[in-house]
Amino acid sequence: MTSYSERLNKVIPGGAHTYSRGDDQFPSNAPQILSKGKGAYVWDEKGNKFLDYGMALRAITLGYSNEEVNRAAIEQIELGNNLTRASLIELEAAEALVNLIPCAEMVKFAKNGSSVTSAAVKLARAYTGKKMIARCLQQPFFSYDDWFIGDTIIKRGIPSEISETTVNFNFNDIKSLENLFEKYPNQIAAIILEPAATEEPKNNFLQNVKSVCEKNGAVFILDEMISGFRWHLQGAHTYYNVQPDLVTFGKAMANGFSVAALAGKKEIMNLGGIKEMGQERVFLMSSTHGAEMSSLGAFVAALNIYQREPVIANLWSYGSKLKSGMNAIANEIGILDYIGFDGVDCSPGYYTRNKDGQVSLELRTLFSQEMIKNNVLMPWVSICTAHTDTELNITLEAAQKAMKVYAMALEEGASKYLVGPAIKPVFRKVN
Repeated sequence: MTSYSERLNKVIPGGAHTYSRGDDQFPSNAPQILSKGKGAYVWDEKGNKFLDYGMALRAITLGYSNEEVNRAAIEQIELGNNLTRASLIELEAAEALVNLIPCAEMVKFAKNGSSVTSAAVKLARAYTGKKMIARCLQQPFFSYDDWFIGDTIIKRGIPSEISETTVNFNFNDIKSLENLFEKYPNQIAAIILEPAATEEPKNNFLQNVKSVCEKNGAVFILDEMISGFRWHLQGAHTYYNVQPDLVTFGKAMANGFSVAALAGKKEIMNLGGIKEMGQERVFLMSSTHGAEMSSLGAFVAALNIYQREPVIANLWSYGSKLKSGMNAIANEIGILDYIGFDGVDCSPGYYTRNKDGQVSLELRTLFSQEMIKNNVLMPWVSICTAHTDTELNITLEAAQKAMKVYAMALEEGASKYLVGPAIKPVFRKVN
């Protein structure tokens, strides 16, 4: 019988429409295909139930299939979903986001994060008349477009003259950014980074980045695809008290519905407008489905829930308890140096190291494999409000068993316990 993996890879390059969902990102005992999700759980095609920490690549914060969000989307579907001119919900959603985010004077919606980060890059180049982009090296993904992918190890299909326009600096290392502006004077149009990821900014790093941008006439872009609607209702940039020129959002905006947003200063955003007579045009983004009514209805409904209920406080609280509980188990078993949970409480992660203290994808795969054996899907850690104390207890019970196997693998080798190949980095030169 043909497996779902074989069927998927036969008709879809990579077997899924996001590389992060591919076979090479999961242990061999992970479900090959999922049939549904509800709350904090997903089910495979056979009805097997898993407590999920993938949360649709971090797009779910209110739990799968939130009824209020679903109803709002369905209401917009019944109103036509996509009309000949701008819709009422399109205006409502735009005004809601502009009223919410202090640095957002205008907004442009899209269907995915890559579109809006690339649009931000285009605006920065148009605004400054410069072509180079400086991006944070430690943050793994900004766009599937050439300006970013050409700066990774996967350069096939991308002209070198494009990839050479992107340069790197290091997070929490302001000198590395200053060095770029010294090396490429009056050539850098923008810097782009996440306000925080696995590591938080230190020593006023974000404020210093903004100062460097102002000093050198570069646009300051913050990518809040992951941090937005998690760290703070107004974004992590508000949490860290810094205001970017342009900011991008996505993922958690609409609890799984496809919405991304580029927002920022009017003087930059309006370069993509049509009302300034005689102004040279910037063809910013133009998408038939960019303002699809169902997704924007879902965004407005999700935002209402965020404003009404302590969603973000719950994410911080659960993440703190999860980190403490998991690290207590690792410490009790005596392997905290080799596996543990760290990062920001509202969006924690976990590290896996071998006996030499080196990062180990084999051991990461093993831990994920053992958690799946106990019906917990934890390729990474993404939290939603449907994760409660019940789910925490399930997770800790699974981890107690998984970490005992991990401890044995440290002594005897991961290959003895690992079934199937280890997961691979998304960014690698060959398959």
